[in-house]
Amino acid sequence: MDSQRRTVLALATAQALFQTGAVLILTVGGLAGQLLAPERSLATLPIASVALGTALATIPASLFMGRLGRRAGFVLGAGFGAAGAALAAFAVMAASFPLLCLGTLLVGFYQGFAQFYRFAAAEAATPEYRSRAISLVLAGGVVAAVAGPHLGAATRDMVPDAVYAGSFLAVVALSLVAAALLTWAPLPSPLKATAGEEPARPLSVVARQPRFVAAVTAAAVGFGVMVLVMTATPLSMMAHGHGVGGAATVIQWHVLAMFTPSFFTGWLVKRFGLTAMMLTGVALLFAEVMIVISGAAMPHYLAGLILLGLGWNFLYVGGSTLLTQTYRPSERGRVQGLNDFLIVAVAAVSSFSAGAMVEHLGWRGLNLAVLPVLAIAAVTIALASLAQGRDDGATAA
Repeated sequence: MDSQRRTVLALATAQALFQTGAVLILTVGGLAGQLLAPERSLATLPIASVALGTALATIPASLFMGRLGRRAGFVLGAGFGAAGAALAAFAVMAASFPLLCLGTLLVGFYQGFAQFYRFAAAEAATPEYRSRAISLVLAGGVVAAVAGPHLGAATRDMVPDAVYAGSFLAVVALSLVAAALLTWAPLPSPLKATAGEEPARPLSVVARQPRFVAAVTAAAVGFGVMVLVMTATPLSMMAHGHGVGGAATVIQWHVLAMFTPSFFTGWLVKRFGLTAMMLTGVALLFAEVMIVISGAAMPHYLAGLILLGLGWNFLYVGGSTLLTQTYRPSERGRVQGLNDFLIVAVAAVSSFSAGAMVEHLGWRGLNLAVLPVLAIAAVTIALASLAQGRDDGATAA
């Protein structure tokens, strides 16, 4: 196995560990919040705090790794995950809603570092292998789809008289294992300037590129819509009498749909091009809305959340791959940081809005509200392709 494949395998394993903990928190975080929150509209605040923590950590994480390397950043991020999950477990035992939100905020710091796994894989890969490296790292989430909900169910009552505390303690263990793996994994070294390297341009110049706008829009819309709907799903399902078991099943299939396509998304990008893949992602999210607004039976939730996961995958992998075509090596850290900050900022707003939107608009109204955003994404992606004159995602990715 050559070095780039060893790096991708290590990062995919780290992704599996991180994402298992993330899925576990998404499965129980809102439910724990519902037990402790002073009012129902704040039930999803612990999950929203994850998104907020990610937004706060993203740019500092990118700059930190630009100076000290991926290894130092990834291990530090996993440390934040262990500390935050431990605090969340204590918060549940102490029945403290503010401490629960603070703990999940620290877990968000972990995500702020871990979301750069895909870029570390791209940096270790040859240009022709880059889109596959990104998608294969994200494929580590398949493990999370299977393990996360089951681990949540198995550990929720592990601590007597503190439901869900055991689930957060499981995240502590996962984070520590990830930190140990990343300490020894073959990861890219800090990027050093080379003779003749093109100087870095101002971020405003990079951000005005149509491809940059399309890359950020695709990933941000995919992530924002996915977080909004997924965060609201357990609350809506409980309100319609489907129970925790039904919600866990739907979330499990949703996460499988998010990550399973990553085994072949890279090939699809090379075969059909980035524009086609991202527009297909928008169409899949539109189909999700049409299905879930037609009813609240278990099949509606299941089919809708599967389409939600597929749409996210096509938009996120496509946007991440397109982004690597918009910056020079000297611009990598700042541009990646800006990109992921914008993505997680949208995700944070979506997450914070989910509880209130379910409460005031209802499940159907929440889903209808995303349609204008999907239209904006489709237009932005199409305009970027026209401005470029050709879809070089099929050759450059």
